Amino acid sequence: MKRSFWLIETDHSPIVATAIHCGHALRSDLKDKIALKEAERLREEDPFTNIFTQIVQNRIIDTHSRFEVDFNRPRNKAVYKHPDDAWGLHIWHTELSKKDIEKSLSYYDLFYKEMETYFHNIIKEYGYVVVLDIHSYNQRRSGPDAPYDDPLLNPEINMGTKTLENPQKWHPLINRVIEEMRAYDYLGRHLDVRENVKFYGGYFAQWIHEHFYPNACVLSIEFKKFFMDEWSGKADLKQIEEIKKMLSTIIPVIKEELHKMKEK
Repeated sequence: MKRSFWLIETDHSPIVATAIHCGHALRSDLKDKIALKEAERLREEDPFTNIFTQIVQNRIIDTHSRFEVDFNRPRNKAVYKHPDDAWGLHIWHTELSKKDIEKSLSYYDLFYKEMETYFHNIIKEYGYVVVLDIHSYNQRRSGPDAPYDDPLLNPEINMGTKTLENPQKWHPLINRVIEEMRAYDYLGRHLDVRENVKFYGGYFAQWIHEHFYPNACVLSIEFKKFFMDEWSGKADLKQIEEIKKMLSTIIPVIKEELHKMKEK
């Protein structure tokens, strides 16, 4: 099912993968108003994360830029109006009109209306849902030739789980997923995978947990952009494919843990 703003794919499974920041399109009535160059927008978006969602058949992927409307923020912060809303960036040539904002928020409202139906149907069929909420983040914010940000504070994969309403129930599954990621032979080495170091999970995860308690578990998986050049936007296709392979190994683990929960 394709919308102008997002793509929803449905299969019979309790596991969903999402990429709600990978979009780059901008609707026509905003193109003359935005002050950011395309490269500046791309740097703060999550390109290629839609590819990572291909490990499952249940997928939710945005197609429009977070600079138009951000599904991972509360409604009152979903449209970036000022530099403080977006990493200090000067976003618009002129202030957005009330009509501009209302139009963007109409998509926001429709998205969450569809999400309510989507997740309700999965939980009705299976009794639970596990969401792989996939994002990426920059590791060289000071410039293309600057040193990388401190790796002690910036793991290659940050697993955000702090929005969980009932963490004890899901701890075995979360721990198994993290262990599987750490153990994976990633091109001859092991990835640095840690929980709740850089990011804790955004509004999308929070909304799912609040609306579908206690039957939803969202793993907000933030990949440091080691698989691409964040300044040029160029991808390392070999690494992107390897990340997909690594992510595919956690699906059987999730299924196994869900089966254990069902037997209890």
